[in-house]
Amino acid sequence: MPGMRQLRIETFSNAKGGNAFYKAVTHPKTAPAARALLARLARGGPVAVYDPLGFAEGFAAVWDLGGLDLAGCFVQDVERIGEMLLGQAARPVTELAGSGVATVFVAAFDAERLVQHIAHLVPRGAAVLTLDEMRLPAEWLTNRRLYLDPLNFATNFAFFRDEGGLHTRLVTANYWPGYGGKGTEVRCLLFDARGDVVAEWAERPEGVLVLDSREIRARFDLPPFTGQLFLHIVGAAGHDIVKYALDTWGGESLSCTHDANSWPADFYAGLPAPRDDERVVLWLQNSHPVAIPKGAIGLNLMGRDTVKTLDREVPPFASLPLDVAAFFPGARWPQQLEIEAGRWIVRPRYEIERAGRTRISHPNVERTDLRAEPRIAELRNHFGKGFLLPAPVLPQREWRSALLPTPMARGQKELPIAAIWYDASGKEAGRRVLGRVPRAECPLVDEAPALPSGYGHVELVYDFSDGGEADGWLHALFRYERNESGHAAETSFGAHIFNTVLTWKGEPQSYAGRPPGLSTRLFLRIGEAPNDTICHLIYPVSSTWNESSETELVLFDSRGREQARERVRIPRSGSIFFRVSEIFPGKSGAYAMVRDTTCRLFGYHGLIDQEGRFSLDHMFGF
Repeated sequence: MPGMRQLRIETFSNAKGGNAFYKAVTHPKTAPAARALLARLARGGPVAVYDPLGFAEGFAAVWDLGGLDLAGCFVQDVERIGEMLLGQAARPVTELAGSGVATVFVAAFDAERLVQHIAHLVPRGAAVLTLDEMRLPAEWLTNRRLYLDPLNFATNFAFFRDEGGLHTRLVTANYWPGYGGKGTEVRCLLFDARGDVVAEWAERPEGVLVLDSREIRARFDLPPFTGQLFLHIVGAAGHDIVKYALDTWGGESLSCTHDANSWPADFYAGLPAPRDDERVVLWLQNSHPVAIPKGAIGLNLMGRDTVKTLDREVPPFASLPLDVAAFFPGARWPQQLEIEAGRWIVRPRYEIERAGRTRISHPNVERTDLRAEPRIAELRNHFGKGFLLPAPVLPQREWRSALLPTPMARGQKELPIAAIWYDASGKEAGRRVLGRVPRAECPLVDEAPALPSGYGHVELVYDFSDGGEADGWLHALFRYERNESGHAAETSFGAHIFNTVLTWKGEPQSYAGRPPGLSTRLFLRIGEAPNDTICHLIYPVSSTWNESSETELVLFDSRGREQARERVRIPRSGSIFFRVSEIFPGKSGAYAMVRDTTCRLFGYHGLIDQEGRFSLDHMFGF
């Protein structure tokens, strides 16, 4: 992607995590103050930029400083003297005194001491402005002493709709008190398709947070809308990740998805091409307070070099549906597409329309930092199967289950993989070696062996019997179709190492604390009547672990009070598929937790009704 069209600011790296400065300068609540700051700088005559912390370029990547009369850029670190900063060679701040500027812009938050340090260098009569001009209001902050504390920016976006007979319902647990947080408050901004804020409010959840588009639309007397819901947590503790389950339903449609990755990425992949009877719409939702430029967003067929770009601007926080067929009219499932996103959007959603029904899912982040790792082939000596990606094979009398490998790193030229099917009892029921699959030719695997229990799961694993290379970032899209009704759902995820005490590069992954992750805490939202909640729990094992799980299913009401508790055992390499109404007959609740201190489980959940409509997505833990 051309450099001028990419948002040139660090958002997230696997080495450092998320960049709180990025969230601070793109936060929707601060956008008016940022524009006012720019206006003051533009009116302020010759401007000197003082960049003691290295934030000036990042700020300018979001907020265009081209309208300033820039008289010089100054730094504190002598090793930065002479580097190009905002198009000028950086000078030592000690030269500021003779600059003759009318305004000094200090590119930092919590800048009081930094301003004091250079007070003797500021030209007489010059104004001093800092990024503190665009701080969030104090009541939005968790840590008021350190503005760039990541906990001040525990935020996320959700695709949110109440239009055309379709509704959305967001559900999550108030999990921050478990990390020591107090008085959790959720501040909400609702954007319509144009990017305008149509509602702002705060929630104070006890045990569970439920945001229903029908209730919100009625509360604020809103017209039909499709847009974004922005969530900001005050009182967060432990981590700044905002997770949720999101259901979309209405008429013949029912689908669910989970939290967006709140950090924009350069690329996304796993966008499916339509079948002949489908329309695939990519929802492009701008997650920034400035417009996405023309040509900054593009699509290409997986493994092909031709990129077709969007030839229009996307306004701040606006939502725009893109028909995949308008870009590649000949593309057909199981072909898939990549999204060149340029760090402008958080993980986008796509919507598949078929026979008057819609279903929603999401592409995943396509990594740019990975290279082939020869040691992965040697991991079998210590980790058995090593990296594996587990997914349900739903009851075969009712559903058809299929998987499509999805290259999810820019450097992946091939995938040396195999699929292994396991019965619910944990016994291997079949294996298919796919070989060294070229990036552009990932095969659809839609035939599973008959499983004695009637259901089970499949694991996508590396297979080096014919050689090949891998990087550990193994992904696939899983699609399910109800035999009688034709309703469909799909989800996607990536591989991990499961249930071994040995560790390698952060695996087996742990939600809290150091790896290995050898316990389970999964959130299971409970659907509204007439929908029942379905759940498929898998006990994947890379080599060998406990013979069976010791899994507790705990039902809670909306205030987080326990209502019921049941224990189930899942065989090693086995699974269990159930309806919540069967586990807790006659009981009602707002959500359930899946807890196991003996092993790490992987789970999928969804809703199902009596008409054959259903949804499915993977669960999240915290």
